[in-house]
Amino acid sequence: MAHDVVERVEQFGPKLAELAAGNEKLGRLSDETVGLLRTAGVLRLLQPTKFGGYAAHPRDFAEAVMAVARHDGAAGWVCGVVGVHPWEAAQMDPRVAQEVWGENPETWIASPYMPNGIAEPVDGGYVLSGRWPFSSGTDHADWVFLGALVGDGKGRPVSPPKVLHVILPRSSYEIIEDSWDVIGLCGTGSKDVVVDGAFIPSYRTVDQDEVSGGEAAVSNGVGEALYRLPFTSMFPLGITSAVIGICEGALALHLEQQRERVAVTGVQVRDDPYVLYAAGEAAAEIAASRVQLIDGISRVHDRVAAGETVTIEERSDIRRNQVRCAWRAVSALDEIFARSGGNVIRRGNPLQRYWRDAHVGLAHMIHVPGVAYHANSLAQMGVDLPPQLRVML
Repeated sequence: MAHDVVERVEQFGPKLAELAAGNEKLGRLSDETVGLLRTAGVLRLLQPTKFGGYAAHPRDFAEAVMAVARHDGAAGWVCGVVGVHPWEAAQMDPRVAQEVWGENPETWIASPYMPNGIAEPVDGGYVLSGRWPFSSGTDHADWVFLGALVGDGKGRPVSPPKVLHVILPRSSYEIIEDSWDVIGLCGTGSKDVVVDGAFIPSYRTVDQDEVSGGEAAVSNGVGEALYRLPFTSMFPLGITSAVIGICEGALALHLEQQRERVAVTGVQVRDDPYVLYAAGEAAAEIAASRVQLIDGISRVHDRVAAGETVTIEERSDIRRNQVRCAWRAVSALDEIFARSGGNVIRRGNPLQRYWRDAHVGLAHMIHVPGVAYHANSLAQMGVDLPPQLRVML
């Protein structure tokens, strides 16, 4: 059962927390952390049952990612990013799933989807070249999803642009080892990957627009509601879940540290109404973020399962709320971090790592509020959205 995954995560929680500082120094997840995640089954939650997965409700996936991130933000982030890739692979030509999981259901797929490469059409497929930053968890993955612009045969993208998602085996790309030197989420190992003229057969590609609207699953005979959800609802889900989980972990640690702390005034913090007010308000804000995020993905899942169409306005509402969930949770974390005392800035205090990880997570492009809020306001007015505002809807 999918809920057993969360129970196993909680069982492993103290060990995940113990390993977190080492992952940060290592610049990627340790083999021991990855072993715990594999045993828990977090990254198989959205994987098809035929290939050893759970094909779970996306709500269960979000809750599992949050559970991991409460103990180690970097591990939660990798679960949220890498964990959504089985969902997309399941929508593609059936040969893809067989190649990826046929011999090993524990195989991980990395990304990113940013269209940083040019895919030149050739007989039977494409030839791809480019460089992509931010490939989270890539050291432990044997395949990678990449975004690519279809080329015009001369090294330039066609006009208007056409974006593909392509999937490549580990032998077709290079990981750049010294490309991840950052201030937060250090343990994610989100290094650059480079592709230099790799051939990609057509069946390992999918049009981004078809994934965005759920058409890819239908055209490949995949009927489950899970695999017909909009990409722009599912992909942000894992990332925002990780940020919320990080904030939940920070709140728990803050309260633990404040229980016996005595302020410079000689007053025990647990007797300071101002600090406790801030902690209570932060707890409410972080809890609201969790509820709203899960409510959004549950609503869209129910619509798709009922055979109904998810409108642009509804997709825009989900994106607006998803962005706000992340900002609300991190803003709440800021309030308690500022009241945690001087020792919070010491590198040996895990709370400062939670704070850095949360802010780096907030910097991901899916958390940029401007376009999401702009598009949502127009959609609520019934105004047709221009192409540039539909990109992440």
